[in-house]
Amino acid sequence: MEETADLSATIVEELYCEALVLADDVRAAFDLSTPRECNSHDTLRIALSSEGLKTTTRVMHTLAWLLNRRAFFRGEMSEYQLQRHGKLPPDRAPDPVMLDQLELPTQLLIAETRTMHARVARLDRAWRERFEFPASPIDELQERLTRAIRQMSESA
Repeated sequence: MEETADLSATIVEELYCEALVLADDVRAAFDLSTPRECNSHDTLRIALSSEGLKTTTRVMHTLAWLLNRRAFFRGEMSEYQLQRHGKLPPDRAPDPVMLDQLELPTQLLIAETRTMHARVARLDRAWRERFEFPASPIDELQERLTRAIRQMSESA
């Protein structure tokens, strides 16, 4: 595994500013209060609602993760609190059928939010790996015993 640089307050601030701009762009792109041309089945409006919700959620999860890191670097949150409550939720991919109905700029914006989420997810994984310890010999023995008992009960 390649070495990763430690997460710093500067990196978090730069990502946070970038995510705020992205959030504003997402809000404007998925604003359903302005009239849009829709076909007779209103599939564009459904696609905008569905993908808008996923995209907004993705950006909000990213912002929440970054806000937790900001609080940690400012001393407002302990490392324990951050480890316990600061995990980035997984991303939900857009529906290809819905995505095809959206204009290209909107599709590109969705891709940009996915890229931002993936960047933050890599940082989250790297930070969390610091707290994972290899299994002890006792843990390995318990795991082997559990597998053996499970195999015996399945074959009976």
